[in-house]
Amino acid sequence: MATNKEIAKEVVSAVGGEENIQSVTHCATRLRVMVKDREKIDEEKVEDIEKVKGAFFNSGQYQIIFGTGTVNKIYEEVTGLGIAEQTTQETKEAKVADKNAFQKAIRTFGDVFVPIIPVLVATGLFMGLRGLLTQEQVLAVFGLTPESISANFLMYTQVLTDTAFAFLPALVAWSAFRVFGGSPVIGIVLGLMLVNPALPNAYEVAAGTVEPITMFGFIPVVGYQGTVLPAFIAGFVGAKLERAIRKRVPEYLDLLLTPFLTLLLMSILSLFIIGPVFHSLEEVILHATIWVLQLPFGLAGLIIGGLNQLIVVTGVHHIFNFLEVQLLSNTGVNPYNAIITNSVAAQGGATLAVAMKTKSKKLKALAFPSALSAFLGITEPAIFGVNLRYVKPFAFGLVGGAVGGMLAELLQLEGTGMSVTVIPGALLYLNSQLPWYILVNVVAIGVAFALTYFLGFTDKEAKNIDAA
Repeated sequence: MATNKEIAKEVVSAVGGEENIQSVTHCATRLRVMVKDREKIDEEKVEDIEKVKGAFFNSGQYQIIFGTGTVNKIYEEVTGLGIAEQTTQETKEAKVADKNAFQKAIRTFGDVFVPIIPVLVATGLFMGLRGLLTQEQVLAVFGLTPESISANFLMYTQVLTDTAFAFLPALVAWSAFRVFGGSPVIGIVLGLMLVNPALPNAYEVAAGTVEPITMFGFIPVVGYQGTVLPAFIAGFVGAKLERAIRKRVPEYLDLLLTPFLTLLLMSILSLFIIGPVFHSLEEVILHATIWVLQLPFGLAGLIIGGLNQLIVVTGVHHIFNFLEVQLLSNTGVNPYNAIITNSVAAQGGATLAVAMKTKSKKLKALAFPSALSAFLGITEPAIFGVNLRYVKPFAFGLVGGAVGGMLAELLQLEGTGMSVTVIPGALLYLNSQLPWYILVNVVAIGVAFALTYFLGFTDKEAKNIDAA
């Protein structure tokens, strides 16, 4: 078995040598290489390197899939050979390359929402655990009842589950300021202004227990707890405004005037214009999303579950982060997660079928870990390393995702969080939904596995594709 250092040397050689590499970086699963001349890459040689699970060219980068954990070690060895690390500016340029306006807009959404997803994942897991700990059946095992749980303990669990969503505008505004070139700390304060306790609480206003404040006789003003779009727009406008002010303010007055004017002007714009207008738009989007998810006969699950991984391949799936955050912050549940987890599981099922049917030791060594990665919620090794390569497994994975998604919709499964799926995603369904969650995933995996095993893959077809 080759060492990571030897693999790193093979990678450098296969992409055209050090002289052809401009810089290198990595993400959770892929080594991303910026090359000077794409024609010098020996793609067959790259595919044959040990531990490589697939490779493709995208967004100005040659991306080699190694999988979680492994990619970090290979990256260290590659940079240890003297290859330059990719700068932040190069990363931005690579992302922008080869993308149209729509793709760039979706990428921007992703850049804003991806950094705040970890705390929303943690919050979702807290919700799931809280649901588990307050179930009568679970408490009975320990000789307890719901009434015996300490009120102080319940308050503590509420702190864990409510904080991120109560102050969500601060997180979104912080991230938007960071992405659009403003000062993130100004974004945090602006976001906190949107949920200041002095304003009527949005949830209480929605419940009809509190009235909005009326400004200038006609503008209703409330807090924006749990909102996403107003904070996003405020962050975008605020970052641009701060940069414009900074250019015009003398340096010796910058520290004094720039944050003062930015927060003053943005508080007025956010509370009196951006907030009311975009919160109304957000409500429309939310109700439209809920309407789609409530289509009869499981149609939403069928369509979303079937197309989700195809959308992931195109790279425009980040728009759904916004919808998931919006669902969670306004309804407390996420039926979208219950659907897409099946699309992820199904790709793993298709890859597992390839692994079990092929007689190729190398393909087995690639497919088995890729299937496991999919069952842990990461489908890139399965999709790019196996399923798309042989086409039919990917198509049957989409079918499995559609069937599982439809079943999840019919069973009305609703996750308590986002961004974790399949095995880790079970933690989002501990509130009595776990048996049904396991069932829909098993169905998605089983359909994709059976179709791929019996109809979607043979070693002979694979050899013809690889030889093409």
